[in-house]
Amino acid sequence: MKNKKMVWTLTSLLLVFFLAACGGNDETTNENADTDSGAHENMDMNEEESETKEDMDHTGMNHSGSGEIPEGLAKAENPTYPVGTNVMMHADHMPGMNGAEATVSGAFTTTVYSVTYTPTTGGEPVENHKWVIHEEIENAGVESYKPGDEVVLNADHMEGMKGATATIDTAKQTTVYMVDFTDTKTGEKITNHKWVTEDELSPVE
Repeated sequence: MKNKKMVWTLTSLLLVFFLAACGGNDETTNENADTDSGAHENMDMNEEESETKEDMDHTGMNHSGSGEIPEGLAKAENPTYPVGTNVMMHADHMPGMNGAEATVSGAFTTTVYSVTYTPTTGGEPVENHKWVIHEEIENAGVESYKPGDEVVLNADHMEGMKGATATIDTAKQTTVYMVDFTDTKTGEKITNHKWVTEDELSPVE
């Protein structure tokens, strides 16, 4: 009789331990499932944030222009690429430009700048924007600006650009071109895009 009670007690204890172990495994499995779910959610959020940032980087860009040129801008007398010339672009300061075939719609001699500015509409500073020409700077005199100079922009290539205070990053005397091209990413026809420098162009082979 005593042996039967001991066997029954041991059996009961083993059953309790077995059930506890199963319950622990279920909890561990649930914890792992929660962790995996959280990791997938974080990945999805990171991808969405990355796509949002990419969209923001391109927001407000004015690819096409009116064809009007700033007052005082001189036409190039003997440009390497006269108006009507087909050229290849090697510029990547806007999406869909690099590798696109373009037609020159204007050629001008000036000083061209890359600038850093904070948009008047708010947001993060735009660094090393290419390009702004001398005639697109408020109250520009005869002398060219130098890197580090602070200026006010009259250009409206991007939303929040006109009227913004900017710092000159680089300055170069050269021929700048206004061009028509088809965006390689969207297929959109872009007209009178401002500006592309001469060293960003090559002849069509």
